Amino acid sequence: MAGLSDIEWTDATWNPVSGCTIISPGCTNCYAMRMAARLESMGHGHYRGTTRKSGKRSIWTGKVILNERMLAAPRSWSKPRMIFVNSMSDLFQEGVPADFIVRVWDVMAEAHWHIFQILTKRPDNMARILQERQLPILENVWLGTSVENGKYLNRIDRLREAPAAVRFISFEPLIGSVKGADLSEIDWAIVGGESGPGARPMDIGWVDEIKLSCDNSDTAFFFKQWGGVNKKKAGRIYQGQTWDEMPVMLRAV
Repeated sequence: MAGLSDIEWTDATWNPVSGCTIISPGCTNCYAMRMAARLESMGHGHYRGTTRKSGKRSIWTGKVILNERMLAAPRSWSKPRMIFVNSMSDLFQEGVPADFIVRVWDVMAEAHWHIFQILTKRPDNMARILQERQLPILENVWLGTSVENGKYLNRIDRLREAPAAVRFISFEPLIGSVKGADLSEIDWAIVGGESGPGARPMDIGWVDEIKLSCDNSDTAFFFKQWGGVNKKKAGRIYQGQTWDEMPVMLRAV
């Protein structure tokens, strides 16, 4: 799967990898699991065997598929875009060979007119592989990690160990307080409540804590959504306005 996206903070998605595993509470209601199950039921080969039924919902099986045919897609997109890498998976999960990650890196280096946004829940793997393979820091590649509550603040420390031009945090789905989050050396913070079936509520106080941390660290603040079962109705107004701040590198273009 690749193409234009309605995700507020990107323009397009690119999925050279399919399939994932559940590793923390933020994965419980993952939209990608639902979408993968739907695509699998439609006979989409890139998602065959990646999900299974558990009660009334679909969950990841842990099967990982490397989508060779999708690898070169960004090279054919002549118009510059912000591209969310693996919106349906995690590039740095254990099932993805380091050699394949190197090939993804090569494509991003060649398609230098795009900005690539890589988000992982495994920043320790990311930092290790980038250092071991001595992959270059690419100005058009932003590296991020997801933090859903205070238990996973250590992911921010691991992200800081990854060599990157831009680092960002996705506090989505925000299902608990992250008070005291150290956002030094973090360029961008995305905040959003969980949406869809079984969505867990987000407390405004948790958002306030992140906004304060962003202000203290000069980190760009992007408020994506309040979430809920009807995310469009809940909207994305916070403190009386929309917040669409982006990293300084992009704002200066």
